[in-house]
Amino acid sequence: MFQDIEEKLAAAIARQLNAKFGLSLKVTLEQPKQSSFGELAVPVAFQLARQLKRPPKQIAQELASGLGTVEGIASFEIAGNGYINVHLDRARYAAGLLAGSTAAAPDSKEKKIVVEHTNINPNKAAHIGHLRNAILGDTFVRMLRKRGRSVEVQNYIDNTGVQVADVVAAFHRLESKTLADVQTLIDNPSEPFDYICWDLYARISAYYKEAPEALAWRAETLHAIEAGHGAIAELAHVVADAIVKAHIKTMYRLGIEYDVLPRESEILHLQFWAKAFELLKQRAAIYYEEQGKNKGCWVMPSSAFREAAAEADPAAESEDDSKVIVRSNGTVTYVGKDIAYQLWKFGLLGRDFYYRPWSSYPDGHALWVTTDDPTAPVGPGFGHAAKVFNVIDSRQSYLQDVVVAGLRALGFDEQADASVHFSYEMVALSPRTCIEMGIELSEEDKRRPYVEVSGRKGLGVKADDLIDKLIQTALAEVEDRHPESPPDQRRRVAEQIAVGALRYFMLKFTRNSVIAFDFHEALSFEGETGPYVQYAAVRAGNILRKYVDRGGAIPDFNTALTPEALNVFVQSEDLWQLLLLASKADSAIVRAIGSGEPAHVAKYAFQLAQAFNNFYHETSVIAEEDPNKRAALLWLTHYAREQLLATLNVLGIEQPAYM
Repeated sequence: MFQDIEEKLAAAIARQLNAKFGLSLKVTLEQPKQSSFGELAVPVAFQLARQLKRPPKQIAQELASGLGTVEGIASFEIAGNGYINVHLDRARYAAGLLAGSTAAAPDSKEKKIVVEHTNINPNKAAHIGHLRNAILGDTFVRMLRKRGRSVEVQNYIDNTGVQVADVVAAFHRLESKTLADVQTLIDNPSEPFDYICWDLYARISAYYKEAPEALAWRAETLHAIEAGHGAIAELAHVVADAIVKAHIKTMYRLGIEYDVLPRESEILHLQFWAKAFELLKQRAAIYYEEQGKNKGCWVMPSSAFREAAAEADPAAESEDDSKVIVRSNGTVTYVGKDIAYQLWKFGLLGRDFYYRPWSSYPDGHALWVTTDDPTAPVGPGFGHAAKVFNVIDSRQSYLQDVVVAGLRALGFDEQADASVHFSYEMVALSPRTCIEMGIELSEEDKRRPYVEVSGRKGLGVKADDLIDKLIQTALAEVEDRHPESPPDQRRRVAEQIAVGALRYFMLKFTRNSVIAFDFHEALSFEGETGPYVQYAAVRAGNILRKYVDRGGAIPDFNTALTPEALNVFVQSEDLWQLLLLASKADSAIVRAIGSGEPAHVAKYAFQLAQAFNNFYHETSVIAEEDPNKRAALLWLTHYAREQLLATLNVLGIEQPAYM
């Protein structure tokens, strides 16, 4: 409802700007510094003062005088040197919330959005860095769907890349294991296969440094995998699929689901790259290098992406450099395959995958995977997006620029503009968390603000180990507080607290912030944490439950709260501010989508939890003797709880039965 009023006000001011000054500007609204100034502030007069060469206060007065009546707004006033302060019709606003007008009109569902996230190389267990990608992507999907958008979630599987080749070479060359041997390891329940591969990947990475000639193993394995036939290719297929299954299971522990798993093997086998290659050559978007360090390669000229690359990283490439798309040995760089994949996402390639069911989630949602088998069952229509968000860390910014440059070179400017690199910075660990997880640190590392992890070196925290440790720590707290509860219920509560703590920690920072994950900070019941927000929702539920347990009946708020009672209720500044804040959930989501920052929703959840906790400590709801005021307080409790739960759901966080 608040979002609806914001949109109507912005539209009314835009009309005034056009009518009075002949201007077309994007109108921004602000939160006043003090609640007494109203619920919204319009600073547009300051933007216009220099352009119109008039005092901002005069401009503001002229704009406000022509606004007339805007639904839901009681009055406008000019404040300071030119702000237009906006006061809502409080009683009418509360009545609208009571009647159920809580959500802004959803966005159009007509155009599909593709969000690609997670994208872990299927060569070892997922680690903490992968969790930030998956949680950011999943939360952005939830935000979009909350606004009514049609979203397809893709998790790209690079099952033919160097990382997979290294693990396969390690099994084949270092350990002399056959396909049957590896299958036995996969089927062994005593040690997770992705953990075995974690150690093996670190081992072969170290071996390459000791014996560089062994890098020939990587090359021959990579060629065999890309060819797609023979014992080595079959071994790679089995290894990658087994690890993907582990990754899917890990992510589901955090409530993360996908719609389709596009695999690189099908991009190769179904000649996606071959089609893209021909298109790029036809449009002269790439050329064959006859000399220099890139002799024998197909490259994209630097002029195609120099401007975008310079904006992303001025030191990334020199002016004379070019991006290799096909190596001199005929193998395709992954940026080349990414161009083909991006074309497919928009339905521009003229080719499609075949699909088969991979699995079904417990809620019945089907997960599909690509295949090159033309006899596979017909799956849903994937791809053909209007907009694509690629959730990839900031170190890949330059390569994402090259992909977009490839689309532009082919003449697909609209789709290039609709290709968004949803970037983020790395996740490190606090020194005390490293010690908690059994990672040995030097005295120097112990003094650092954070410790970087490296999967290639085997230094890091596996995602499942981190989740297990969080659950174990939360369970100890739950058992101490609620020893009388059944063990399975205590375990479930601990899981919800642990997942809430992890997801919130990953989301509360803006995407361009480096995170130093800390166990104790994440699991704290105080401060800006997931458990703190969950606790507020639990408290609200406890008030309503205790009221019923003591013989009360939750009233029908629509009949119990008369217009007169609502009018009295909204005159209390503290109660009004809590109600107003609780009604801004949709506004927070719209702002977060517009800025591409899920952190804004996390911040809003914390602010609402904080405001409700203040209400909880300062207001006696159940003991209130005035029946009208008690009904209003019960409604405020119920409404704030519903908005908290809805916001937590967007963040992928559940409310435990107790804390």
